[in-house]
Amino acid sequence: MKRTKVWGFIILLSLIVFACSTSDNGGSSSEENNDNFNRSAMLINWADNIIIPAYTAFNADVAVMVQASSVFTETPTEENLQNLRSAWKDAYVSFQTVSMFEIGKAEELNFRNRLNVYPTDVTSIEQNIGNNTYNFSLPSNIAIQGFPAIDYLINGLASTDAEIVAFYNSESTATGYNGYLNELTNTVLELSNTVLNDWEGSYRSAFVTGTSSSATGSVDKLVNDFLFYYEKSLRAGKIGIPAGVFSVDPLPEKVEALYSKEIGKELLLAAITASQNFFNGKSFTSASEGESLKSYLDFLNTIKNGDDLSSLINNQFESSKTKAAELGNDLALQVTTDNSKMTETYDELQRNVILLKVDMLQALSINVDFVDADGD
Repeated sequence: MKRTKVWGFIILLSLIVFACSTSDNGGSSSEENNDNFNRSAMLINWADNIIIPAYTAFNADVAVMVQASSVFTETPTEENLQNLRSAWKDAYVSFQTVSMFEIGKAEELNFRNRLNVYPTDVTSIEQNIGNNTYNFSLPSNIAIQGFPAIDYLINGLASTDAEIVAFYNSESTATGYNGYLNELTNTVLELSNTVLNDWEGSYRSAFVTGTSSSATGSVDKLVNDFLFYYEKSLRAGKIGIPAGVFSVDPLPEKVEALYSKEIGKELLLAAITASQNFFNGKSFTSASEGESLKSYLDFLNTIKNGDDLSSLINNQFESSKTKAAELGNDLALQVTTDNSKMTETYDELQRNVILLKVDMLQALSINVDFVDADGD
């Protein structure tokens, strides 16, 4: 009789321990997102229908820019300068569709910064041209290359086209300026080729198979990269910093495409549109949409204040584009003449930071992996 009671006690104790253990394991596993959403399909859509086609198109546009640079430096005329400007603008706008994808080889190469740190360092550029010594791969030379440096060399050397062309024809300056310009455009193409080749090679497979819901999974990594780009490069870099949101006074000299004076708004709108298209999983080459952050939120039936979170985010993208469209083409002039339109655009972009970075990430159980340094 006593033995029966002892065994009964042992069995009861074992059940209690097992129940506690099961509860602990359940609490631990709830930290991971096991919601059965098809992450694999989303990663494949991102890679095959958005990222690789965008890099392919960008690479083609850069190749045209390189050719236009070669023609101009071989025969520096005003007509060839205008053709180069057109090719530069096309490539710069195209860059807005790939700038957010700082993952894989792009992250390794510091792709976005090497192509688009602004304002460019004019003093160092002039010194390097004069000395004919420069190494674009050095981290210290980030601000003397990319699209902003090309902007200076084709738009900022003088006030008229004839005066700019003279730098490329003069016996004392032609060699330095022609060589530097060609080196700039060829470096952009070299970096673009490297990233595209990696996506078309082994990286695509590694990316689409990284389906885990973790900090090392492809979804978590790319979503964090996308949000960092949206918050820091788009919202702050293109609008907030020149508008003076983070400083005592506005800083018009820090706008994108400073010397062109014609395409700042176009670059901004292209960046907002590309960000919205990525959120919606829109194909780069058609109007079709695949699995995406939008469909992920809809799958989870994510609601905020009675509305679908995905609809709120899309509505805010539309509001941001509407407000950005009110800006002038020359953003530096916009800052100096009516900065309120810049700060209003910033406010619209900021509203989506909250929806994307707080509400969306919470719904998807993704942790932020970058440090917010601008106090917002």
